[in-house]
Amino acid sequence: MTTQSPESTAPQNPSPAARLTTGQTPSLTPAQAFDALYAFCAPALVRQTYLLTGRRELARESVERAFQLAWQRWPEVARDRDPAGWVRAVAYDCALSPWHRFRPRYRSPEPPPADPADRALLNALLGLPASYRRTLVLYDGVGLDLPETAAETEASTPAAANRLIHAREAVAALLPELADPETLHRRMLELSSRERLRAERSTTVRTGSERRNVFWTRAAIAFTVTIIGATTLTLRTAPTRYEAPVAPARAVQGVPPPAGLGPLSRQEQELRTKLHRSEASGPERLAPEPK
Repeated sequence: MTTQSPESTAPQNPSPAARLTTGQTPSLTPAQAFDALYAFCAPALVRQTYLLTGRRELARESVERAFQLAWQRWPEVARDRDPAGWVRAVAYDCALSPWHRFRPRYRSPEPPPADPADRALLNALLGLPASYRRTLVLYDGVGLDLPETAAETEASTPAAANRLIHAREAVAALLPELADPETLHRRMLELSSRERLRAERSTTVRTGSERRNVFWTRAAIAFTVTIIGATTLTLRTAPTRYEAPVAPARAVQGVPPPAGLGPLSRQEQELRTKLHRSEASGPERLAPEPK
């Protein structure tokens, strides 16, 4: 097991952010507590996320998005046993999302590190499966122990250990000088520190989160009003009873033309005379008698 990196350990005199991450409750406003957590975690988290993605802009975007979600759910995050771990897990999920491959801005590769050794290490990390890379960064980069790494990657402890072993073997196969875990830990810290990655200011992140909340709230209200208006219009204009559809008109063919009136034949004249002589009323009119 590796020791925790300086980025993931608190100083001897804990700051408000360190006290917040260790479960203590400083007397701070929500904004002050959030800013303290951001100042404590964001710079190191951007560098860790860069090791996962190999993209500087995506690393900053993922960390910013994770803290925006944390500010939206701040009552829940502030009471969490490990607020820094909560934000880290969300940032890693955002960074490793497969949907980024469909975004035009992330289709072309970014400039690699200038140092050939750093470039080789980054290529070795990016060649690992996402779950192996995340386990390796958490264990050998951040310095979490195996149960914590398994919990954060949503895997069992044996599965996390198996991923870690295979990830180390894959890196050592490409870079034999990094077979020692301590050396790998040091080189990962050096790689992430040389990039000079900077996070946005905490006030910018909080403002962006609040604007996003306002936007989605207004969008939800507009959508609800649209549904209510459409439902009301349907109720007012819909028929209250079933009306059979009118069949479309079509020309009738094959009917003989009507014949004009002409002189009666002798048989027709005899029938007319017989009808005139018969009684105008009586049962014969209702029930004709057989001949």
